[in-house]
Amino acid sequence: MLFLPAAALCCLCSALVAMAAQLIQDDLTLTRKAGVNVSFSCRGTEQCDSSYEVYWYQKKDTETFTGILGIRISDGGTVGKGYFNHPQKDDFSAAKNQTIYELQIQTVQVSHSATYYCSCYKRNYYLIFVSGTKLFVDEQVVKPVVSVYPAASRAHLEGKSSLLCLASAMSPPLVQFSWKRQKKNGPLEELTSAEEQLELREPGRSASILLLHQQGDSTYKYRCYVEHESGTVTAQTEQGNEGLVTVFSSDSASSGDAVRESRGAER
Repeated sequence: MLFLPAAALCCLCSALVAMAAQLIQDDLTLTRKAGVNVSFSCRGTEQCDSSYEVYWYQKKDTETFTGILGIRISDGGTVGKGYFNHPQKDDFSAAKNQTIYELQIQTVQVSHSATYYCSCYKRNYYLIFVSGTKLFVDEQVVKPVVSVYPAASRAHLEGKSSLLCLASAMSPPLVQFSWKRQKKNGPLEELTSAEEQLELREPGRSASILLLHQQGDSTYKYRCYVEHESGTVTAQTEQGNEGLVTVFSSDSASSGDAVRESRGAER
């Protein structure tokens, strides 16, 4: 018998506040034409309580969360839809492949445009979520234009500087930012979550601001990575974090072919 998550929707607000990357949906966005199929995958379910299920929810931009179905963990993946009673429940199916749980739509319609979230009960009995995958229907995929500039900010008065990584003109409009740095002739270093970063989003563009401590930081090159459905676009500063900014796509980075160059703004 499938478990009926009577309190699941009531827990959504508090669960989202505590949202962490405990479950994994690999795609930030997916773009499909009407009439084709699409699937959303959910990984990291080893931590889920096997007494319950992996649940899938839909959220449209102007609406609240709507439950779609649950996939039982303790057997071959029995699917339950009745307790959610989604108005389009017959459009959705599900599959389980070991610890990967998929939500599937066989025939995509414009009305399916929404963000889809997987969730489960963790072993200490609270509902955990992931950041979700947004489905766009009948839209064009366009790679973002990405640049890195020295950014003027109040931090300069405190002996700090900052870099601005700007992504624009992309479709779909959602991207994810990450940063790395490299000392001369040294290896690339990941910047940890402890680094001071801020993300800004507005229609048509998104930006990530990296706050630097000037002493020592000027000996590094910095790379901003922008993950998009079309691929990864990378922008890199020259030594000293100012001057020429080279922008190249990940598929051309290995051959060293720059596809765009621009002059960074002066401090």
